[in-house]
Amino acid sequence: MQLVITPEESAVLDAAAADRIEALMERAGLWVALAAVQMGVGYGSRVAVLAGPGNNGGDAYVAAKYLARRGVAVVVHARGYPKGDYSAARKASTAAVDAGVRVEPFGEPTPADLVIDGLFGAGFHGELQADVHPWLSHTAPVLAIDVPSGLNAADGRVEGEAFYGDRTVTFHSLKVGHLLGEGPERCGPIDVRDIGLDGGTPELRLAEESDVLVPGRSRTAHKWSAGSVLVVGGSPGLTGAVMLAAASALQAGAGAVAAAVPGRWQAALEGMSAGVMTRGIGTEDRFDPSDVAELLAQAARFDVLALGPGLGPEQEKFVAELVSRWDGKLLIDADGLNAIVDPGRLRRAAGTLITPHAGEFRRLTSDDATYGAASSLAGAQDVVVLLKGNPTFVAGSGAPWVIVEGGPELATIGTGDVLTGAVAALWAGGLDAEDAAVAGAFWHGRAGRSLAARTVVTAEKLVDEIGAVLR
Repeated sequence: MQLVITPEESAVLDAAAADRIEALMERAGLWVALAAVQMGVGYGSRVAVLAGPGNNGGDAYVAAKYLARRGVAVVVHARGYPKGDYSAARKASTAAVDAGVRVEPFGEPTPADLVIDGLFGAGFHGELQADVHPWLSHTAPVLAIDVPSGLNAADGRVEGEAFYGDRTVTFHSLKVGHLLGEGPERCGPIDVRDIGLDGGTPELRLAEESDVLVPGRSRTAHKWSAGSVLVVGGSPGLTGAVMLAAASALQAGAGAVAAAVPGRWQAALEGMSAGVMTRGIGTEDRFDPSDVAELLAQAARFDVLALGPGLGPEQEKFVAELVSRWDGKLLIDADGLNAIVDPGRLRRAAGTLITPHAGEFRRLTSDDATYGAASSLAGAQDVVVLLKGNPTFVAGSGAPWVIVEGGPELATIGTGDVLTGAVAALWAGGLDAEDAAVAGAFWHGRAGRSLAARTVVTAEKLVDEIGAVLR
């Protein structure tokens, strides 16, 4: 797990550091210089260092000093001289000059093999000034210090123009803007380096492979003890969705999976997946509130009920009746969520996990689909919210999780149903709801990337890939 902090928290940590700012700056600049070397800079290379008047510029001066000592032809293009509260940056600029670094007033771009962007740090917001714009189109690779200048480190927004970094070096922790908005496109690969700061209150938690769990099975496990999932959905034109979710639950490790569909569709589903049991409820092609009693009788043996894939529109009465009467673990997705009129209905003693995309979240809450709003909903209704997108967020207890494994290859019909089945299986297998949501989103994204490296991603192929990455 990597902690992700706000720029404000970063400033607090800097101010509270046990070491003097000169020591922090020296370490930061050394990390930048090492990154430049890893990008191919060596003896005789030309490096243009863009230095602002603040501490970000101080880091740039330190990097210039170390590179000059390696025989690199370094020129600092200084956009203002460090003064006032930036005495450490002023000392760094003097040390760079003493090391043979040439410092010139900020002006038009000059030829270089690498541009180091040390103009503005994580505290920047607003628009880049016009004199910076010519440097944005420089043909050399860009190494950004903390964040590419012009990128808001608080939310990843860009107002006007900003640098595209081929690589970014940041310190202590990722910042929110590295992962949101235009951050992923602007930053390139990000090196998070230790300069001696401690602690910090995370705004987000970045899920890594070591954080995501897979339920184990005992030697004496049987299909009903390994986790069982009942997927409830299906309607005219949407019967495939319920089977995608059910098949995914099997691949993700559930021991027993059934698809409960309106009675008219049961026969059509029989040959779709040999391992999935089917349950026909009622006699029509859509569920009715009067079907809930029969459905609950079928659901009694299952650990998790996943409601929504292919359910169809205008199912408010059926969903309200089922949600109020089912006393087990409940995952709600797709049209199941669209049928929830009052978010207060999500609060249940047995636990509720919801998996909305941005549109479904806005309809449910009337709020924009942000990690903050997801966290507020989770706290207010005691639910776990898996907010689908790129990135994906999971809000439960504590700071929300952010999952960056998924990519645009998952933007194809049916992949959300596959995610529903995987999360339901992990929850049924023994993980708590929050861990199941994080793990399901992570492995779902990993499966998408793995599959996209070989072929076009479809939901059917993704089902099998889920099983492969989990194995």
